[in-house]
Amino acid sequence: MITKIVLTGFAVVIGWLAVLAGVMLVSDAAPAALVMFPDPTFLNDLPQGVAILSQNAVSVTLISEMSGFGAALYRAGAIVVLPAGLLGCVPLTS
Repeated sequence: MITKIVLTGFAVVIGWLAVLAGVMLVSDAAPAALVMFPDPTFLNDLPQGVAILSQNAVSVTLISEMSGFGAALYRAGAIVVLPAGLLGCVPLTS
């Protein structure tokens, strides 16, 4: 029973990450991108107009206003690109 619950939870997390990565590939909805496990040479191959917001041992957060930002990061060699900087369900105030 416990194994089934753990496997179901693992499948849900993997599915959720796949949806987020797919959204980043086909949409420009996110203002920034979180690149997980970047190659050591990845930052040298960034497209023009991409800025680094933060960087650590396992990820780098990037921002750009270019169209097709997520797809450009995949072309530059990113393995996993997740959306960053989205407000989620928080309402916008004026």
